[in-house]
Amino acid sequence: MTARNWTGIVGTRSLTEGEVHPDIDPGTGEVIAQLTLSSIQSVDDALNTARSVFDRNWSKVDLPARADLLRSMSQRILDHSEELARLESLDTGKPIREARVDAWVASRYFRFYANCIETLGGEALISRDDLFAYTLRQPIGVTAHIIPWNYPLQIASRSITPSLAAGNCLVLKPSTEAPLTSIRLGELALEAGFPPGVVNVVLGRGGEVGAHLAGSQRVGKISFTGSLEIGRVVAKAAADNVVPATLELGGKSANVVFADADLSLATPVIANSILQNCGQSCVAGSRLIVDRAVEEELVGALAAHFRSRTLGHGVDDPDVGPLISEHQRAIVSDYVNEARSSTRLVCGGERPRGEEYDGGFYYRPTILSDVDPKSRLAQEEVFGPVLAVTGFSDEDDAIELANATEYGLAGAIWTRDLARAHASARRMEAGTVYINGFGVGGGVEMPSGGFKKSGYGREKGFEAIREFTQLKSVQVRL
Repeated sequence: MTARNWTGIVGTRSLTEGEVHPDIDPGTGEVIAQLTLSSIQSVDDALNTARSVFDRNWSKVDLPARADLLRSMSQRILDHSEELARLESLDTGKPIREARVDAWVASRYFRFYANCIETLGGEALISRDDLFAYTLRQPIGVTAHIIPWNYPLQIASRSITPSLAAGNCLVLKPSTEAPLTSIRLGELALEAGFPPGVVNVVLGRGGEVGAHLAGSQRVGKISFTGSLEIGRVVAKAAADNVVPATLELGGKSANVVFADADLSLATPVIANSILQNCGQSCVAGSRLIVDRAVEEELVGALAAHFRSRTLGHGVDDPDVGPLISEHQRAIVSDYVNEARSSTRLVCGGERPRGEEYDGGFYYRPTILSDVDPKSRLAQEEVFGPVLAVTGFSDEDDAIELANATEYGLAGAIWTRDLARAHASARRMEAGTVYINGFGVGGGVEMPSGGFKKSGYGREKGFEAIREFTQLKSVQVRL
């Protein structure tokens, strides 16, 4: 890994001039690669190249040819899926089986949008005898994509693919903490036959390269996934330039479990919703809101599940990998330590001991019960394997608790009563609601996005292509 210097890509050119930055394996704390960070001039070069290619030829490529390129890219990802999974596991720390799913889903995005775009178009409108009117959906031009470190392969693919399908050129900026699969996507796009300059990748810190990219007047649309704090900065930059933005920000998703729920079904799914990727997911089921009649039984089953989970290096495929960095582990520890005085620690709440964990950023899966719904633990995104449990007494209480945060990204309802399930789903303030499951399917096809401060705009599904187009009305006097 360290033999290669990983760089950004503009056209076919590697960006080899800039500050060298180490890429750390979260499982060992060791340097696995050297990154050359892109300069501000390189970001401008990427944007200018993207615009030039868009004006010169990419905007003129017809839909079937565009679809063929997306299918070619899908196959390239499948052909390199094991390589991509290993890079993702080393870079983020996640178990390699999860990274393999990421690679498969990345491939699915390209194939799904290849199939969608040949049906993309406008519509003829009802017109008078002397007037014919219709609409056109046209590409925006150059789009900017700023993605986080937790699911770089999946999020990069879900973000850039509808933009490419719509006919745009783009600049992708991954996090410096996990950029390797994004760079490989840029390389594979060239191998798949995309014209140089359609897909460009720049590396750099968010406060410098990310801020310059988001604030550039060359950008016609911004797609950002990350924290609420940075999302506000990106939204302001988009507003200053009067361009649209899609923002997927934080989450504090709740599993709401009623007394009649199938607990044997719910237990492993609820556990996975917070332990997958070590809890480092915007949609993580970080809150458990449970009927007091079954609270003790469910929390006991979850604690047994948590205690049985193995921790280890991602490529060894443990149940739970490390957190992304020492900084993130310190954040998680601070939340737990602060909450311990006012809650009951059911399990976890500490770093694991042993030589095999030395150097890595591990933290034991943790459950805290009797959590005050107004506390920081219940209100703020921890981004770690920490489950906050709060009991409820009736249905109205349950939904009120579920909605009692500033976030609204996802949530789940667990009950055998389908009338209550559908009624609760309507009342839950979240962009995605699962019933008797969490992440139950439709991950590529179903639109997703946030309510409240979890962001705006929609990704995934056919809805995402529309967000990367401009709608034009044409009126013809007959």
